[in-house]
Amino acid sequence: MTKEILDLALGYPYLLPECSYVVDGRDVRDMSADEAHGLRRGRTPVLAVGSNQSPEQIVRKFSHLDCPPIPCERCEVHDFDSVYSAHVTGYGSIASCLHPAPGTRVTLFVNWLHEDHMARMHETELGNENYCYASLDGIRIVTEFGLEMDKVFFYCSNAGAFTPNGAPVPLLEIPAENRQWRALRQADIQAEVQALAAPDLHLEAFITSSVSDIAQRNRRKAVMREFAMPFSHEGLNIIDL
Repeated sequence: MTKEILDLALGYPYLLPECSYVVDGRDVRDMSADEAHGLRRGRTPVLAVGSNQSPEQIVRKFSHLDCPPIPCERCEVHDFDSVYSAHVTGYGSIASCLHPAPGTRVTLFVNWLHEDHMARMHETELGNENYCYASLDGIRIVTEFGLEMDKVFFYCSNAGAFTPNGAPVPLLEIPAENRQWRALRQADIQAEVQALAAPDLHLEAFITSSVSDIAQRNRRKAVMREFAMPFSHEGLNIIDL
């Protein structure tokens, strides 16, 4: 069990494909340019910033439901980066959040969600009060298949970006050009939080106790929020808390 907990916590954001794809139940296949237009029709574009980019996580969240396939289109987001949020998840990871980063171009995915998907995605993202659901206007996103977007929906961190050394910390596993800040892997950011919040524990015990002990997890969140920078952008519109 300990190995499973550690693998899930430290594996974040999980395997990220190098092309757009479609999840249909437990099946994952590449998405072609010819089918992209039809798959987008009638869907809400929700920007995936962390593990929702990964087929593994999408399958984990949706495979038990009887719902339409989910197209996930790779894209470049201008003037933003994916950085660590100032909170710990219930499964032990330090999760990610979108953060303004002038001059940076980060590679993410757009999850094109049907109305049947939205309730489940909200359940997984809004249930612990770590995120709110919002729209973002006045931005530039270019997808793999040439769609240019100036508005997208996303889950915005209520805690803000974790800034242990005064600046946000990007996820090393997520590619970006002209990155402004030093990027770290999940194990490294866990060690940063452990040193701040529980210096007496070994990293393995720190992670497993974040999962098993809600009070400990909440105390660690409180420590992280002392080193947090809120999301600020004139195009932000909060829709659901």
